[in-house]
Amino acid sequence: MTADQHAIRTVEQLLAVLDLDSTQARTTEDIFTGSSHPMPSGRIYGGQVLAQSLLAAERTLPEDRAVHSMHGYFLRPGDAAQGITIAVDRIHDGRSFSTRRSQAYQNGVPIFSMIASFQDQDPGLEHAVPIPEGIPDPDSLLPDEERVEGLPAGTARMLSDRAADVRHVESPLFLPSDDAQVPQQAVWMRMRAPLPDDPRLHRAALAYLSDMTIQESILRAHGVYWALPGLKVASLDHAMWWHRAARVDEWLLYVQESPNARGGRGLAQGRIYTRAGELVATVAQEIMVRVPS
Repeated sequence: MTADQHAIRTVEQLLAVLDLDSTQARTTEDIFTGSSHPMPSGRIYGGQVLAQSLLAAERTLPEDRAVHSMHGYFLRPGDAAQGITIAVDRIHDGRSFSTRRSQAYQNGVPIFSMIASFQDQDPGLEHAVPIPEGIPDPDSLLPDEERVEGLPAGTARMLSDRAADVRHVESPLFLPSDDAQVPQQAVWMRMRAPLPDDPRLHRAALAYLSDMTIQESILRAHGVYWALPGLKVASLDHAMWWHRAARVDEWLLYVQESPNARGGRGLAQGRIYTRAGELVATVAQEIMVRVPS
């Protein structure tokens, strides 16, 4: 298989996971079902269930009413070997805004719960924090999987098989690094192959990408890396605001920083820009992080 064929296959697998089935609801909720990516840990990748929950909610709305914000909680680890059931509650439909609650279930218990708000396009005031200066171009950086040696076989395979081409401006955080211990980093990312033109799919795929690497500004501040023996990290919640439309099969810059860590928790914030410098989205996530003494 050539590199281009492999890239297309990884994106096709992602599209299959995001292609939800609808089932007949026996309640007032809309019910959808889906599958998961295989993961080395056996646990569902959080960005996947986030994107699936968003797509399920959008399926209950007109196409011209787009998500502008979501707030979700990761309640339990998901099993990547099992299917997922997503229930959508139509909380409110107004003249310009709609609200939906999505809950993802496995074995009858919720693993993820989110509320999202949707809006028709409206004119209004506009400003945005500019893209940082001095960031290297993505074409000058190697993909992460080509920059890291000595990874466990499962992790190395996961990097090469993921649908996203991710390129850290700093050193990737899988193994110890000589980089400065600062609570910030920048990452270029895009899907490895073109996606269909459906704007809903691109918004959901952006949510999928938003959970990737966002935790690392917390770890980087303390010289902690993913392969550290005994390290335990779990996402607690995730918030996201969509500001402008963007394609996720084109380069996006994810600028991340951590304002605080305390009590076994760390907070990370991120801004996502197009290559042309447009602010696309803002992200915040709190994680549980336990580092061996």
